Amino acid sequence: MQFTDLKAQYAALKPAIDARIQQVLDHGQYIMGPEVKELETALAAFTGSRHCITVASGTEALLIALMALDIGPGDEVITTPFTFAATAETILLAGAKPVFVDVEPDTCNIDVSLIEAKITPRTKALMPVSLYGQVADMAEINAIAAKHGLAVIEDAAQSFGAVYQGRRSCGLSTFGATSFFPSKPLGCYGDGGALFTDDDRLAQAAREIRVHGQSARYTHTRLGVGGRMDTLQCAIVLAKLPRFEWELQRRAELGARYQRLLAGVPGVGLVSTRPDRDSVFAQFTVVVEQRAAVQAALQAAGVPTAVHYPKPLNLQPAYAEHCCPDCCPVSAGLAQRVLSLPMSADLTEADQDRVVAVLTQAVAATAAAPVTA
Repeated sequence: MQFTDLKAQYAALKPAIDARIQQVLDHGQYIMGPEVKELETALAAFTGSRHCITVASGTEALLIALMALDIGPGDEVITTPFTFAATAETILLAGAKPVFVDVEPDTCNIDVSLIEAKITPRTKALMPVSLYGQVADMAEINAIAAKHGLAVIEDAAQSFGAVYQGRRSCGLSTFGATSFFPSKPLGCYGDGGALFTDDDRLAQAAREIRVHGQSARYTHTRLGVGGRMDTLQCAIVLAKLPRFEWELQRRAELGARYQRLLAGVPGVGLVSTRPDRDSVFAQFTVVVEQRAAVQAALQAAGVPTAVHYPKPLNLQPAYAEHCCPDCCPVSAGLAQRVLSLPMSADLTEADQDRVVAVLTQAVAATAAAPVTA
């Protein structure tokens, strides 16, 4: 069983992917070839955004967004510690300070009720993370940002394709930033990402920043990075796009089926999905006690798992100085108990049944086991 079954996806899309790759090999424009603009046009239309700027990774998307907003030394950006390191990493790379706000225990997304207390005169942006494929509370976040004159960058690395109040993730704020890492809901075969915005000025800044700050060849009008998404990766995403709506529907069905099968199973907690949005289930994550023992039992039965994430960023050595160790207790508690199960559009229901059965047995066994000192 695969944790994310990219082999089955490739088998279904092989003719289209191979043809797209061959086209790039034939024209030889490996950097900023025609597929780059083609993909940007398609993704902008999909999200309902005015502009899409493809970039080298989801990390570069966040960094370029911060740079385009002129966020730097002396500034603060409010975000969550229950996320991958890139979220806070890019804030520090821009020279700013990450300010961590705890998450909701049921959705694992940033707790909006705690944001305003962390805003200071140095705050320049809010960077919510749409974790596990479900968009954060963007209406409330945008309202807070408007009240305080702040930008909003949605870290949508896990939520591309998700719908929130009738609109797509990435098209909900000042900037939306996503990743096309291979295991994402829409992935390439290497690193890749994209930025989305409706602001013409910010879009132009982002386009210049991704090519070393060039407004024209060898005319460097601003500080930039080498942040382009290469043509081959764009071609691969283009080949996957026609199947993407089906994959989103299948992810929704499998996620709902997991929830039905695991509802009421003693010792298994489920991540909630709010009624005004859906989830693309970039991960299907449960909450269990004695995670190490449960994970070991699943591994012994041939069921792969992962932990997203085992330590919140405020407790990581690189970021600890920016936050008191006990300021995000919900994140700290979840980090000890979350466990991600196999999930992809090509997961079979038979394999899903097996995952549920093994998990149920493992949780029951660990609960019954005597606790040793």
